[in-house]
Amino acid sequence: MSETALITGASGGLGADIATLFAKDGIHLILVARSKEKLELRAQELSKYGVQVDVIVSDLAKPGAAGELFEQVKGLGKKVDYLVNNAGVGLFGKFVETDLQKELDMLYLNINSLTHLTKLVLEEMTERGKGSILNVASTAAFQPGPLMAVYYASKAYVLSFSEAIENELKGTGLTVSTLCPGPTRTDFSNRANLGKSKLFDGGTMDSMSVAKAGYEGVRNGKSIIIPGTQNKILAKSIRFIPRKVVTGIVRRMQQEK
Repeated sequence: MSETALITGASGGLGADIATLFAKDGIHLILVARSKEKLELRAQELSKYGVQVDVIVSDLAKPGAAGELFEQVKGLGKKVDYLVNNAGVGLFGKFVETDLQKELDMLYLNINSLTHLTKLVLEEMTERGKGSILNVASTAAFQPGPLMAVYYASKAYVLSFSEAIENELKGTGLTVSTLCPGPTRTDFSNRANLGKSKLFDGGTMDSMSVAKAGYEGVRNGKSIIIPGTQNKILAKSIRFIPRKVVTGIVRRMQQEK
């Protein structure tokens, strides 16, 4: 029986690469993003793998968008076997100086819509006793992030939320995985205004390598996925360092060049 993956933030970068991996394995796709043109181009590219690709244009930073999206998915007559909550944004700068509306939109996208869509899809998956969810967090989830305070906090929510429901679902046949990449070469840094930050000077991973780690992890029901040896070491070592020291280190890593 054919399976379907619903992927948000799928018009480029990590979401597009994850979609490619699903398509190569014959899994049908529902791609979600704000740009209709980019989605349709992506759908044409992925159709060569012989899968059906539906596109839904949605801005998940807007209140109620997740519910509307789920209704559109039901209108397609599709059951979601894999949900990839990849859509997310960041914003660089001191909290007292950054744009409040951008941060409120960020919180809605990174937290509210992710939670809402997870709830709706999980309820349907529970009825069938089958399904997997991949929530994209970040290594930012493991510590406070001066100069990206709201973004780091939002990803800490994603990790905590995902771990909790993953535990609740044990024995049900459903799995929840959390992908926690470090700096990755996508358009995220440009959209987050990270051009002045040192964060990406310390080395990055390519998007497809991160996508493969996430894809293999969710297919195998892995709980927390941290791509890259350096990222794993950093994420695990933080627990042994005083919080104020960690916060200071992150500040130095992210401060302007």
